Amino acid sequence: MSTHCNNLICLGDSYTIGESVALHAGFPYQTIQLLRSVGLHFHAPEIIAQTGWTTNNLISAINAQSLAPNYDLVTLLIGVNNQYQNLYFQIYQYEFPELVNKAIALGKGDKTNVIVVSIPDYAYTPYGKQSSNQSKISIEIDKYNAFAQKYCLDNNIVFINITDITRLGLLNTALVASDGLHPSEQAYSLFVERILPKATVA
Repeated sequence: MSTHCNNLICLGDSYTIGESVALHAGFPYQTIQLLRSVGLHFHAPEIIAQTGWTTNNLISAINAQSLAPNYDLVTLLIGVNNQYQNLYFQIYQYEFPELVNKAIALGKGDKTNVIVVSIPDYAYTPYGKQSSNQSKISIEIDKYNAFAQKYCLDNNIVFINITDITRLGLLNTALVASDGLHPSEQAYSLFVERILPKATVA
């Protein structure tokens, strides 16, 4: 077995940093732990993400860093704050493909090194339940995810749907973090179960 050590970079927002859970409990670190458990050598994940980031914030953050295009695996999960801030949907339509192309460039120019993860649905959390627009949130999240999924399908990029997991958040409160809004460690574990089969190609 090769002793080459692989690199993972995760691009996104609060769902990528794992807001309200321990660092090791978010999906980037859980992914690394499982990849190592099946014999793949990986450095600790690099993360470019902050709570509240929109697609534009993420583009700016990537552009501001001098990143070498040497990642064996790149994940992208972005868009919820575009929806939350009621930004024009056209902004996402324009900026999501740009982010996918940046992800491919970081992944050694190889689109098979990129995994796009769908946007969770925060309507199914205690926070979202209090909203007067609970159904509107879900409809708009579906619109964002449908666009991202079609773009990925058309361009032969892996798209992992985890939104259905987050829609169990009101039935299974263990899937929601202590802040009543973000996914819990258990929810991220379920994300990783879906991500892992596509990540082991690294």
